[in-house]
Amino acid sequence: MTLPTFTMPLRTPIGRLVLESDGDVLVGIWLPSAGHHAHGDGHDAPPVLKEAATQLDEYFAGERTTFDVAIELDGTEFQRAVWRELSKIPYGETISYGELARRVGRPKGPRAVGQANGKNPIAIIVPCHRVVASNGLGGYGGGLAMKRALLALEGVSY
Repeated sequence: MTLPTFTMPLRTPIGRLVLESDGDVLVGIWLPSAGHHAHGDGHDAPPVLKEAATQLDEYFAGERTTFDVAIELDGTEFQRAVWRELSKIPYGETISYGELARRVGRPKGPRAVGQANGKNPIAIIVPCHRVVASNGLGGYGGGLAMKRALLALEGVSY
């Protein structure tokens, strides 16, 4: 049985995001490049979506550096381990894919953590944009300009 999902659009300085919830927890934040569409305008959205939108607005206004909205990350055990480590990277800091691989106990697996990073369903709140290549910026699902913009918001230049 598939749980019903609720979506809500959110206009941000990096474009229109789509927030997704199962009604109780946030299960997705989709970047503009993902092509997801919100159903409705968000007025009937569950409280968790409205709270996520408020926290994201505060983040983009430079007023919030951490998030405390209820989330659920659906993925493999390895992906969830990578996403938990992403959540520990402080605002305004970056780490390399190699360092992320070491932190999850796979020191020879920077490509594997890069792939898990790319499948992160809750962008920004689970800060995959804070992981960079050892020789530069690396990739990002929303594009390098968006990754640079998110890092610049946090005071990091690339």
